[in-house]
Amino acid sequence: MIQIRIHGRGGQGVVTAAELIAIAAFKSGKQAQAFPSFGVERTGAPVEAYARIDNNPIILREQIYQPNVLIIQDASLLDNFDMSKGADKKTIAIINTAKDKSNLNINLPKANVYTIDATKIAMEIIGKNIVNTVILGAFARITDLVSLDALKQAIAEKFAGHDELIAKNIKAVEQAYKNN
Repeated sequence: MIQIRIHGRGGQGVVTAAELIAIAAFKSGKQAQAFPSFGVERTGAPVEAYARIDNNPIILREQIYQPNVLIIQDASLLDNFDMSKGADKKTIAIINTAKDKSNLNINLPKANVYTIDATKIAMEIIGKNIVNTVILGAFARITDLVSLDALKQAIAEKFAGHDELIAKNIKAVEQAYKNN
């Protein structure tokens, strides 16, 4: 089973990112699960969401303490929190930042750390600093856990009825996929 932990701030679409991973995994013929971790968070407060992917039914129903993949939508969280808690030397981290990975405060082998300036892509294509779908383009390319096609289908399903939003998000995902 692959366990994915997503970190970001309230309002950045962290929960939606987990849902999109699960939908894309399902469309790829896999079993999937997605759920948030909520407290009294509000816009801007740190938020976590989780996704699991497996070929077999998933019966586990708990937070993810030992992630195989970390997605960090806001690199400023690295300065105040240990995002790599529970990770091991094989854990992959995908981080939204314009910084070089050697300048990031994360306790993982640098070979497993991938960066993408998802904010830049989101601003150029979507027009807002909402990076959840953008970073998933990098996730699809780096991990090969879901296909680009399945991710585009998941976006179309999740945002059904909002054609312009779907088109922009798919274009942003394709750009992120190509960049990594």
